[in-house]
Amino acid sequence: MRTTDFEYILPPALIAQKPLVERVSSRLMVVNRTTSKIEHRTFNEILDYLRAGDCLVVNETKVRPARLLGNKTTGAAIELLLLTEVEPDLWDVLCRPAKRLPIGSRLLFDNDLTAEIVDAGEAGKRTVKFHSDRPISKAIHEAGQVALPPYITEELKDSSRYQTVFASKPGSVAAPTAGLHFTDRLVAKIKDAGVSVAKVTLDIGLDTFRPIAAENIEDHIMHSESYEVTKEAAETINKSRLSGGRVIAVGTTSVRVLESVASEHGDMQAASGRTRLFIKPGYKFKIVDIMLTNFHLPKSSLLVLVSTFAGAGLVKRAYNEAINERYRFYSFGDAMLLID
Repeated sequence: MRTTDFEYILPPALIAQKPLVERVSSRLMVVNRTTSKIEHRTFNEILDYLRAGDCLVVNETKVRPARLLGNKTTGAAIELLLLTEVEPDLWDVLCRPAKRLPIGSRLLFDNDLTAEIVDAGEAGKRTVKFHSDRPISKAIHEAGQVALPPYITEELKDSSRYQTVFASKPGSVAAPTAGLHFTDRLVAKIKDAGVSVAKVTLDIGLDTFRPIAAENIEDHIMHSESYEVTKEAAETINKSRLSGGRVIAVGTTSVRVLESVASEHGDMQAASGRTRLFIKPGYKFKIVDIMLTNFHLPKSSLLVLVSTFAGAGLVKRAYNEAINERYRFYSFGDAMLLID
């Protein structure tokens, strides 16, 4: 399929620039994959679509302070976005302005943190070696900031609003945004209704924001992300399935973890590693029954995944209706629940 098949025009005014005051007050579009019916609800009504015995699978990754603002030794301002820790104190980063940062450049940050560029890659990527008299991880944490997606241009005064209530394991550049709609109170109500909650981890990288560059989606090389499914999470999911419960994936990141680990028959086991799973048309889902997701960027691998789950035609119609109904899009935007 051509990448342009997953393109749409979004009015800039519909890109949510800040979170709502109340997380659960987001709108919820409910799309039935079987009947093609579309409903318009609010997120705190999600319980109407859950039932006792179901299992809600959430991503408990936490957004780390991956943005570093500093200077070259000449005094020129620079910015780094930490991508992957290659080895202790050595990181692959995205930097600006990349053209002015050749190999050998020395960089200065707050809290006596310094770095040297030791290798150069494509599209603004560099490899840097950090130095400090203190543990590097601590120095980076203190000097760094949470990096918001490039389509969010307004300052976020409370960085905790870019963390889900499930966040506990630092490792992501971006938040698993479908989880941003939940509150502790709503989660308690979900559990009281007999729905179990399983926590998995997938650390989200920068490529989440990048559109597919290839003309055909079959030529797209998926980014690699680390994941973990604990024994407890696997047992919780398996128990729910054996009792006839449905597996409800919160976000495309949870979908990728589940589909990367599940056996052909949908059984889960404890596992960890890295995945490059690219879910595109023709993929047969092994375990996910229902998906909760936000509205994604045009020509993104995430939109391809959602279209594969619900059908490209139905998703295109749902997106058009969301635009007509003035839904809020992307990270701080509204949500979509794909059900049977």
